[in-house]
Order: sequence, then structure tokens, then C-alpha cells
Amino acid sequence: MNSLKITILTENVAGGKFLAEHGLSYLVEINGEKILFDTGNSDVFLKNAKMLGIDIHNSVEKIVLSHGHWDHGDGLRFVDNKKLITHPDSFLKRYRKADHSAVGLSLTKEKIQNKFDLIESKNSIKITDDLFFLGEIPRTNNFESKSTSFEFEDGSDDFIPDDSAIAAVINNELIVITGCSHSGICNICEQAKAVTGISKLKVVIGGFHLKFQNKQTSKTIEYFKENRVETILPSHCTDLPALSLFYNEFKIMQVKTGMKFEF
Repeated sequence: MNSLKITILTENVAGGKFLAEHGLSYLVEINGEKILFDTGNSDVFLKNAKMLGIDIHNSVEKIVLSHGHWDHGDGLRFVDNKKLITHPDSFLKRYRKADHSAVGLSLTKEKIQNKFDLIESKNSIKITDDLFFLGEIPRTNNFESKSTSFEFEDGSDDFIPDDSAIAAVINNELIVITGCSHSGICNICEQAKAVTGISKLKVVIGGFHLKFQNKQTSKTIEYFKENRVETILPSHCTDLPALSLFYNEFKIMQVKTGMKFEF
């Protein structure tokens, strides 16, 4: 029987003695292999890992970067010599519309290529027998990814085309792990079904990029109910108004640094 363990190395909320920052980094352990999913924006993930007795430098060979935003990928400055899987558009220069401040990665693509064995793919990739990088997410529903607060250098809309996630198949059920869900968490779950051929969603964890008590949040809750998802763990970029709705519906717990989840 295969199993999955997720350790929260970086999150917006601190647990106990562990550090926190605006960012996300999860250590995913599946069938004896450790994969790092995102790196947060600093070396907080390494410091928290050390407190947990985890040696990232020597025990992790693969990193998956969910998308090219600073709060998910700037921790790459503090590791090297690993296989790095991400979408090719993760290296685009990108900015906030509000003030045109940069939100992309600190490291250039050239520096990343020098530090890592870089694998860029718009298509899904089988990372291990039971873990998949989902590649570019088709945006198929009518309520997600309809507006954006980001832009490219020329002022055109940046809908974060590189936004992706990973999915594990555990006992013929899906565990979806997402960084920020700019592409839409429901779109991501549908892509996980398509890539793996598994239709049963058991767990969805990560940033859902839901900010308000609006149509998108309500439709997302409706989707999770229709799919009878057993465990829902919204975190990082899921703001309090949306989190309160999730709590009312699913009695969620708050995801904090240092936590471990086993499925």
C-alpha cells in the first residue's frame, strides 16, 4: 500500500517554534522519495527543515516549481545541483498592475540553468510512479481565471500561464497539491483527473488564490461538495473571507509551518 507525507516547510502562518513568511514550500514524501514543491521566498524552508531534522541539500534530488512568482521560487537561491521541473513561462518578467512592482523570480533563467538540471515542460510529467507534474492547466470552466492583478512588461494582462501543480495517486484516489492556483483550483483538479486517469479526489491542499466571499469561492465550494473531497486544506494565498466560508462548510484546519500530513 503506497503512502504520502506532506511536511509544511514554508507557509504564511507560523506553527509553534517554526518560522513563517509570505510563501509556500512543501516537502512531499512518496514511496521513499522526497520531492520539494516550491521553496518560498527565502531560506525559511531550509531553517524549518533543519528544526525538523530534514536535510534538504542531501535528501532531496527533485524540486517542482509551481509557477514563476517570487514567493514560491526565490528560495531557489539557497539550493543547487538538483533536478528542477517547471513550466517554460516561469521565467517571464512580470509585475503587479497596481504599482508595476516586480513579482517574478529574482534569479534569471540563465542562473537557474547553471544551478540546476532544468526541465521545462508545458506537458505533464511523471515524477515518480505515483506523482505527476500537471503541466499547463487548461482553463475550461466559466468562473476561474477570469481576471488578473498582474501584467507583463508591456502592460498586457498576465494570467500566469505557467501556474501548475502536482498530483499523487494513493490507493486509486487523488491528492492534489497546489502552489497558488492562479489557473483555478477546480481547473487544476480536473487536469489532475485527466493526467492520472483517476476521478476520485481525496485531498486538495495548498494555495487556492481565493480572496473574497464571491461567485468563484462559492462555485469552488460547490465543486468540492460535488466531488465529495474528504480533506480540504486551503492555505497561503487563500484570504480570511474565503477561508471563513471553507470553515463553515468543511470545518477546515489552518495550515501552519511544521505541520505534517499523512495520507
